[in-house]
Amino acid sequence: MDPVVIGLTFFAIFVVELPDKTFLATLVLATKYRPILVWIGVGLAFLVQTTVAVLLGHAVSFLPEEVVQAAAGVMFLVGAVILIREGRSHQEAAAGDEEIEAKAVHGWRAILASFLVLFAAEWGDLSQLLTISLVAKYEEPVAVFIGALAALLLVSGLAVVAGRQLQRFVKLHVLHYIGAGVCLLLAAITAYELLT
Repeated sequence: MDPVVIGLTFFAIFVVELPDKTFLATLVLATKYRPILVWIGVGLAFLVQTTVAVLLGHAVSFLPEEVVQAAAGVMFLVGAVILIREGRSHQEAAAGDEEIEAKAVHGWRAILASFLVLFAAEWGDLSQLLTISLVAKYEEPVAVFIGALAALLLVSGLAVVAGRQLQRFVKLHVLHYIGAGVCLLLAAITAYELLT
């Protein structure tokens, strides 16, 4: 296991993910659910995604680019729908009973919601494709796995901390709708690239 490959992978994935939709989605989730539960759910999604990317290695390069883009577009749409539903749910809960709100933000539901949002959002993501290409280039799957997962966990940890602070200044449903808008924009850009 080469520590240089771990470091290069960590740096590459960290730089790619910091401004990515992953950060935004995690940040939004952290305003709704307990931060540690969001981080656990997101971390599990990253664990699965990174494992899949490492196992695939360079196999994705054999798929037609159109298939990968179409799948990514669908995932962006799924992410938008999830965020819109969460935004509506939060608006209704804010107008309703606070006990319902408290129930909604605890336990396995928060972990599962966080897992599903990030799991859907990461398919075909640049970090996943970068992980696959790094495995193919360096032929160091364990080192790439460690570097990629560490970077993803750090980025999501930063988003969780920022999300809790942001909640003091911005209403949660606004963040959900902004996130959904970003996902819809990315879906439109992906569709445009696919059709041109």
